[in-house]
Amino acid sequence: MEFNVMNIVLYCGIILFATKIFGMGSRKLGLPQVAGMIIAGLLIGPAIFNQLPLGSFRGIMNPTPAEMDVLQSFSQIGVIFILFSSGLETDFKALKQSGIAATAVATVGVLVPVLLGTLGALAFLHGYESFTQPKLMNAMFVGCILAATSVGITVETLRELGKLNTRVGTTILSAAIIDDVLGIIALSLLTGFNGGGNIWLTVLKAVGFFAFTIGGGLILRTLFKRLVRKYPHKRRTSIFALCMCFVYAYCAEKYFGIAAITGAYMAGLMLSGLHDTPFVDRKVIVSGYMFFTPIFFAYIGISADFSQFRWSGLLFAGVFVFLGVIGKIVGCGAIARAFRYSGRESMTIGCGMIARGEVALAVYTAGHSLIMRSVGGQITGIDPLVATICLIIVSSVLCPILLKLCFRGHEVPAEQTGSRQVNIATEALENIRDEEVNS
Repeated sequence: MEFNVMNIVLYCGIILFATKIFGMGSRKLGLPQVAGMIIAGLLIGPAIFNQLPLGSFRGIMNPTPAEMDVLQSFSQIGVIFILFSSGLETDFKALKQSGIAATAVATVGVLVPVLLGTLGALAFLHGYESFTQPKLMNAMFVGCILAATSVGITVETLRELGKLNTRVGTTILSAAIIDDVLGIIALSLLTGFNGGGNIWLTVLKAVGFFAFTIGGGLILRTLFKRLVRKYPHKRRTSIFALCMCFVYAYCAEKYFGIAAITGAYMAGLMLSGLHDTPFVDRKVIVSGYMFFTPIFFAYIGISADFSQFRWSGLLFAGVFVFLGVIGKIVGCGAIARAFRYSGRESMTIGCGMIARGEVALAVYTAGHSLIMRSVGGQITGIDPLVATICLIIVSSVLCPILLKLCFRGHEVPAEQTGSRQVNIATEALENIRDEEVNS
């Protein structure tokens, strides 16, 4: 296969420029930057232009299969960076303080959307008429995309409304953290099942994986503490942390049949909450978002194949978005009501959990090879990429609107807003980090 290093160099430059421009444009419109980055990939690659009668023109970028393999490798490193950073940012203290209510909200908030997504996908795959295991696996991966919650937009909205430190705000944040952990576990099990073999062997491998990552992680966490104590805020600590991330990602897929991104997430989780964790996280974000992460989002658009697209796929995207939104609102809201939250509070918790982002795309990527095929080698009526992009955009716009409607006319008690003054320094540091990532 033809391969040209200079073409890769040029493609990287085009990708970084296009993703930055479209990412900033998307942010100006109040949408997640990731949506703009994916759209950039669609516009610079052959995905759309291959379907148009434009002669020999196939987009600004038209890489060979060998060059696509290189870009795919870069994109896989990018998604590993994303999940490693998510693990580093997981707050163990919040997990301990979340209580039964937040855990229940998160659990049901994963189960209901996954179930609805699976049932909806089976309908479009005609799985009820001719049920097969491959169709069920395809449908379950589609449902798994709906599991994770991206809480970034929710946090900003709650801050703006002065509700971040209220009972409802704390429940949403704690549930979102647990939600991501459960979503990763669900993805791990589904990835293992896709490998075939005995179901109990798959479960045993999953248990072995978590035993390996947690047992080894506790040892490495202790060593990392000593390293940080001796060399605080040194680049070597970030390098060693990345070594752990890549080794965990490799072992997850190579020896346990679990998605590599799960290994990366567990590596970050085992190093979270330490004194130097924010420093490491900043280095990871800069390293990833400067190069690998934009390539990951752009590659999704560049590698998209619409040759089998049918207009019924747009109908599926609409159903997919509806199920994703209603699944979180009903699932999380109902269980919150069972824990004696008021009707308004329960609705607010449900609405605060609907936003999706990078993790949904990571799940889509991990299950892409399975989602895009059925018994005959083609899927009819389903385009998970279009549906996932639509879900990210719609949920990101809808989440703050619904939260503001839920809080309308509801004043913040003085005792709940006073603690916000203590967090001014923390918020300032987070704003600095946002400026580093988004500048």
